[in-house]
Amino acid sequence: MGKSIKVALAGAGAFGIKHLDAIRLIDGVEVVSLVSRELAKTKEVADQYGIGHVATDLADSLALKEVDAVILCTPTQLHAAQAMQCLQAGKHVQVEIPLADSLKGAEEVAALQKRTGLVAMCGHTRRFNPSHQWVHRKIQAKEFAIQQMDVQTYFFRRSNMNALGQARSWTDHLLWHHAAHTVDLFAWQTGGDIVQANAIQGPIHPALGIAMDMSIQLKSGTGAICTLSLSFNNDGPLGTFFRYIGDTGTYIARYDDLVDGKDNKIDVSKVDVSMNGIELQDREFFAAIRENREPNAAVAQVLPCYRVLNLLESQLLDSQPKSA
Repeated sequence: MGKSIKVALAGAGAFGIKHLDAIRLIDGVEVVSLVSRELAKTKEVADQYGIGHVATDLADSLALKEVDAVILCTPTQLHAAQAMQCLQAGKHVQVEIPLADSLKGAEEVAALQKRTGLVAMCGHTRRFNPSHQWVHRKIQAKEFAIQQMDVQTYFFRRSNMNALGQARSWTDHLLWHHAAHTVDLFAWQTGGDIVQANAIQGPIHPALGIAMDMSIQLKSGTGAICTLSLSFNNDGPLGTFFRYIGDTGTYIARYDDLVDGKDNKIDVSKVDVSMNGIELQDREFFAAIRENREPNAAVAQVLPCYRVLNLLESQLLDSQPKSA
């Protein structure tokens, strides 16, 4: 296997913990540095996972010669700048979704990755969930072709809290974060460019400054269409539900579970070495480093997604009422 890959992880919040748990299951990888905003909390998490070095500044971790790679689970607004900071320091980098909160930022990361030749990928986890992998393999085998995807992304988030119910220092976004999952997945599953995209949104939250409800329509060059509904106002079942409507069947995916249109469970436990999408995502990152290859969800591969998000954002801005 060669030498152990030494990792610095930035962001000890809900998603950082998911990556730490996943990496524990992967041989030949060791987290040697943990970076987060509050030193005391960072030390507490580091002690739980046996991580020897803690910092509140990413530069301190990047200065460690033994660090080969970085996983960024930091606020969205920092992703592009920090990804470039890692690449400039000669470190491979995985950025949790989204790659950036602007097309300009995403393009700058992709351009720098191309110049450095380092592995840089984004956490588009839906490409790795066994449920979506199962559908993808059926498509590749020409046993199923998507006619429509119907996707619901629903949360109840009227205050600025993370997945653990803790206060966030930044504001999440339906378009630049949650829609990115489906925009990329739709293009990946259909194998076609997104040739048409439309969006509308509800009122802007007076405190959070973001739209709490959004509706997006997409069309692939293959002719397939996608309808995506997103809400932070949904006081009910939470998460994202994907309905694949195709020429030979209907499949409904929720994270790592899959059923057919008649609610019969499909066994996806043998699709990959784990049922954990985050673990599979991390395994791909480290395998690409060892094999010196482009990973699935490389920044160059997901860049078209951010072009679509930029187009949708322009539509939404143009549709906002103009102040007098």
